[in-house]
Amino acid sequence: MRSFLRNNGLSIAFFMLFALSLLGQFFTGLSEYNKERMEEGQAAVKIGEYFHSGHFIQATFENWESEFLQMALLVVMTISLRQKGSSESKKCDEPEEVDREPSPDREGAPWAVRKGGWVLKVYKHSLTIALLTLFILSFILHFYGSLKDENDQLAQKGLPPESFSQYIAEPRFWFESFQNWQSEFLSVFTIVVLSIYLRQKGSSQSKPVDAPHDETGD
Repeated sequence: MRSFLRNNGLSIAFFMLFALSLLGQFFTGLSEYNKERMEEGQAAVKIGEYFHSGHFIQATFENWESEFLQMALLVVMTISLRQKGSSESKKCDEPEEVDREPSPDREGAPWAVRKGGWVLKVYKHSLTIALLTLFILSFILHFYGSLKDENDQLAQKGLPPESFSQYIAEPRFWFESFQNWQSEFLSVFTIVVLSIYLRQKGSSQSKPVDAPHDETGD
């Protein structure tokens, strides 16, 4: 067990933080949602009802959407774009290990590499494919939750619901998306630039403390 925790500590820690944060979001969101309903003269909803509400679905997946978009773009853009001096960039003028063609003869090579053919072609881009798929799924669920929440609010006011085609042209959904996208792009820009000049001893996201500012990569 000690070996398992040591070898998987980073993923375990972040998954626990994710789970705790999601629980915090759920119960504070439930409280806020019921407060809004009571102010409108509506009955409070129970835990199970809130889980299926547009309020919870929209709030959850609009954040997941922006995170997966950020990671997908970072993976793709770092293939060909460089930032001299940043620990987040490949070196500007030197070949990188990640750019070499995979060899099926390498010890411990994944099954897809040994299989070759179209399986290998897909596997060579599998990280980007997975992240973009998660982004698209989150985008769809965000839209579904946002539309559901919008129609719930319209129903409380005695107004007719909006259709898919009507709501996709409304500013609310895109406002929810852009306010999250811009924060993710800013965070990537910040770490790319700050890692040129600032250090954190022991972190894989930082260059060695004594590395020159213009040294790129690890």
